[in-house]
Amino acid sequence: MLLECSEVAGKTVQAIKIFEDEVEGCEAVIEFTDETFFSISLIYQPAVKAALYKGGIGEPEIVCDYNL
Repeated sequence: MLLECSEVAGKTVQAIKIFEDEVEGCEAVIEFTDETFFSISLIYQPAVKAALYKGGIGEPEIVCDYNL
């Protein structure tokens, strides 16, 4: 995935602020001297990884690998 924001090229940065949200992820806001702002959010999506395995000596044997 590529996100190109050519509208911000050449702008002068006044400040960069990074906010953390424990539920959705984090957001970065770039403030420019011309009183415009650029905001980007990184949203965490939950993922589930599961496996049924048989233990013992050495590497466990994977019986079934579940990918949701």
